[in-house]
Amino acid sequence: NIRYVGGMLTLYAFTGDELFKEKAVHIVDKLLPAFNTPTGIPYALVNMQTGSSKNFGWASGGSSILSEFGTLHMEFSYLSDITGDPIYREKVDKIRNFLAKLERPAKLYPNYLHPKTGKWGQQHTSVGALGDSFYEYLLKEWLRSGKRDTQAKEMFDEAAKDIEEKLVKVSPHGLTYIAEMKYNRLEHKMDHLACFAGGMYGLAAQEEKDSNSDRWMKIAEGITHTCHESYDRSDTKLGPEAFRFTDAMEAKAMKQNEKYYILRPETFESYFIMWRLTKDEKYRNWGWEAVQALENSCKVDGGYTGVRDVYQVGGMKDDVQQSFFLAESLK
Repeated sequence: NIRYVGGMLTLYAFTGDELFKEKAVHIVDKLLPAFNTPTGIPYALVNMQTGSSKNFGWASGGSSILSEFGTLHMEFSYLSDITGDPIYREKVDKIRNFLAKLERPAKLYPNYLHPKTGKWGQQHTSVGALGDSFYEYLLKEWLRSGKRDTQAKEMFDEAAKDIEEKLVKVSPHGLTYIAEMKYNRLEHKMDHLACFAGGMYGLAAQEEKDSNSDRWMKIAEGITHTCHESYDRSDTKLGPEAFRFTDAMEAKAMKQNEKYYILRPETFESYFIMWRLTKDEKYRNWGWEAVQALENSCKVDGGYTGVRDVYQVGGMKDDVQQSFFLAESLK
């Protein structure tokens, strides 16, 4: 949805070419059978030919994933706006309304929700993998709607304040990060995927201009700085997939399976948004550092590739150019 439907709708918004709208409708209509569940929470996987749908077997007993079913609202609502067909907005409104009525354990949204029973799955909350873009879309749909979608704003404000209270931490050396919660226990790990939150909190601070704004702008600056540190502390000047905070080490990956970089965009987005909001030249400088690091470590004859260990200059490449590199990182 984000990369293909979102890409088509962006092109339509820029050009007005009906082709892109038609292609978006074609894709989304193929996705609609996934929404045929007792709760309206869609399945993760849909066969585009037959319409049969299911969830991943590994996802907490057949649950749907928050960052997947929560990252549809902007595209589907906009598609209803430009086609006049209400079905797309109805599908995502049903998701939102269902979530709004659910009680959240420990005031946080778990990453898993069962589409048949409507009950939360494993008690794991993350602003990184499995959770991330749900929060981003609440804020951005409020903005996309011309600030008319008050439900989106209310749900965002509540979630952002609870994340601030429960998960935002400051390391002994002053680095702001977002921890994860598993069964009411904090894990002091932050995913690269969560680095978008710097831009998210900054954008909310700027657009809402309320009693949260000063705090949220400080959080935005702190998270963006920490994500830059995760890049700057590596030998390639690229950020690892996840980084941890202990008494002995901060903003560095500890496990081998967290040391890779696969052309992710989240840190760049926060640089971009924070530059636009503050005009502080450091964000452009950090962006240029990232461009140079990509050229030095990721550029190959056929395009760009991920690297297996950001702490090893000239190390192994993964030989994959992820689609989000074009859809998001370069944008």
